[in-house]
Amino acid sequence: MVYLLTLFAVAALGLGLAQFGQVWAKSVQREREAELLFIGGEFARALARYKAAGPGVGPAELGDLVTDKRVPVPRRHLRRIYRDPMTGKADWIVERREGQIVGVRSRSEQSVLRRQGLPDWVQVIEVAQRTRGGFRQAPLSLLRGKEADTPSYTDWLFRPKEGPGAAPGAAGRPAAHSAAAPTPPAATAGAVP
Repeated sequence: MVYLLTLFAVAALGLGLAQFGQVWAKSVQREREAELLFIGGEFARALARYKAAGPGVGPAELGDLVTDKRVPVPRRHLRRIYRDPMTGKADWIVERREGQIVGVRSRSEQSVLRRQGLPDWVQVIEVAQRTRGGFRQAPLSLLRGKEADTPSYTDWLFRPKEGPGAAPGAAGRPAAHSAAAPTPPAATAGAVP
């Protein structure tokens, strides 16, 4: 009888640990996903700053974001080429248009957890194939043999926000190189200088 109770206790403990393992794995994936979104934002802002700092062209290589040698004193738009938190490698899929980098994507085929409320710099694409006019839309998940409603991290394209308010500092921070001088506070009547 004691043997059966011990056996059931071990089985229940095993099921509990299996559930805990699944919860732990999702928690780790959420943390890595948040880190991926942060790093993708860094790439998007660096691409926007690079393009704004020069004659309006994007970089040819990711290394150009780390050291922009178009000016006499090299400028850094990105601290370093970050590793992809989903794969653990600094091996990004680089999207190009006319030889210029327009965005980066992760190589991870893992299904995403966050599907709504993504930042402005994340464009969810359906295909990595390009045409002359840009990205051709087709279900990439069908090419991977998955269901059409399960996007993966490789479907997230990190690129600068386009359109009005797309300045490098438009993501909630003031632009680093603002041409406008700060306005002095208004003088009040009777104030002593």
